[in-house]
Amino acid sequence: MTSPFDAASLRSPSGSAARAELAPMPLILIGVVFAIAVGLRQIIPLNTDVSWLLVIGERMLDGQQLYRDIIEINPPMAPFAYLPGVALARIVGVDARHVVDAQLLLLAAASLFAVWRLLRLSPAMAPCMSGAFAVWAAAVVTILPMHVFAQREHIALLTFLPALAVYALRSNREQLPLWAILIAGVGAGITLAFKPFFTVPAFLCILFAAIRSRSWRVLFAPENIIAGVIVTTVSLGTYIFYSEYFTVTYPLVRDTYLSWSMPASVIFLNDATLVFAVAMVSVLLARQKTKPDPALLVAMLASIGFAASFFLQRRGWAYHSYPMVAAALLAMGYALTGAADAASRSRLRDVISASVLAATFIVGMLWFYANVYVGPVKQAVEGLKPRPRILVLSGEAAIGHPLVRDINGVWVSRQENLWIREFVRLTRERTTVDAAADAKLNDYLALERKWLIEDFKKLPPDIVLVDNLRNEWGAWARADVEVSQLLKPYSLVRTVEGIDILRRND
Repeated sequence: MTSPFDAASLRSPSGSAARAELAPMPLILIGVVFAIAVGLRQIIPLNTDVSWLLVIGERMLDGQQLYRDIIEINPPMAPFAYLPGVALARIVGVDARHVVDAQLLLLAAASLFAVWRLLRLSPAMAPCMSGAFAVWAAAVVTILPMHVFAQREHIALLTFLPALAVYALRSNREQLPLWAILIAGVGAGITLAFKPFFTVPAFLCILFAAIRSRSWRVLFAPENIIAGVIVTTVSLGTYIFYSEYFTVTYPLVRDTYLSWSMPASVIFLNDATLVFAVAMVSVLLARQKTKPDPALLVAMLASIGFAASFFLQRRGWAYHSYPMVAAALLAMGYALTGAADAASRSRLRDVISASVLAATFIVGMLWFYANVYVGPVKQAVEGLKPRPRILVLSGEAAIGHPLVRDINGVWVSRQENLWIREFVRLTRERTTVDAAADAKLNDYLALERKWLIEDFKKLPPDIVLVDNLRNEWGAWARADVEVSQLLKPYSLVRTVEGIDILRRND
């Protein structure tokens, strides 16, 4: 017995991929999924890092120089990913967050459509796709991200999905049209350009395609060449046009951010690892008596590769895990909702599968919904002054972002937060620092202090938020003669969750 969803499976009556169409019910449900995703964008606060990267884009359009006037921890690919949305937002006169949200939803739709068209090219894989899986995939890429929506990892997963379909087809020795090669190559290139860690899933999938197809030439397939050219071009462009990233920013990142690791329990024992493990076990149990098709194997390998990249980053942060979790859930959904084995499924198995899918999806949503609680700072700040210039003395980025966008303010600092002092503290706490390294860390602290004072004088803030809950920023400011002098014209309005709100005396 099959479930009602199976009757709405993706099918090609004539066997022609070009004429294959989705059944009406899955299309309606996919529309509902996207409608829910749009609604969530109105409720869930803008991601902290995305908010900051939008600020960077606006400043770049104003003529400020990245890694000179703006200090960003990531390579240029990060802010450039949002720059088109910021530019379009200025043209149409709306907040850039809304344009970026729309772009991501369109990208999600385009990515899923491309994957569907690609898999329909294979007579062996097309029958395995169901309407239920199409709906599930839409939910994984639009609803599941929650608070990490539009993060670089979210974008990277969406651009990588068509490449996964192409790798599956390559492993099956299927013929590929030019449009498929171009989409896969460009998408994989964009994904790899975000982070070197994303090389791991790409390498595993390409290697799998070469081994299964018994052809080493697959390693040099045109989509792989295209991806390599894009990554090389981005790397050379960074070196030529943004040399300060290598001379100023990267040494800071290397000696502070990259020098320490979160505890192993934080990295490995979290909800992301749980969802990943449940998904992998579910796939193995569901297909233990059947031969997995290439699409399923590629999705599993991609998830394993993204898991490796997640663990290698050594932070255990939710947004780092999104590609791993999303790929794992896509593999699980593909295995549990596939139409190819519908005849052998029972009602009980359908109920169990639906329950497992729902449970893992909810756990994933909660994992990606978590964010840093900073208290009702927005309510305390808004109304103090129209379009205020804001400066935050803290190593916690969530205090200032997306607050500054929410109240239509102006960000004063060249940094997202005073991350150097925070990372220096963590470096000293979690690593062994010799005299030479300690002196270098002190130089970095002095550089950040210099930047702070220059920014303060260049654009005096109307409101200063001082974080006394984390790393005693108030005591640090009072102990610094020049910083305390700059804060003299300010009065305390109130304190919220350990954060002092200072307003300049007019």
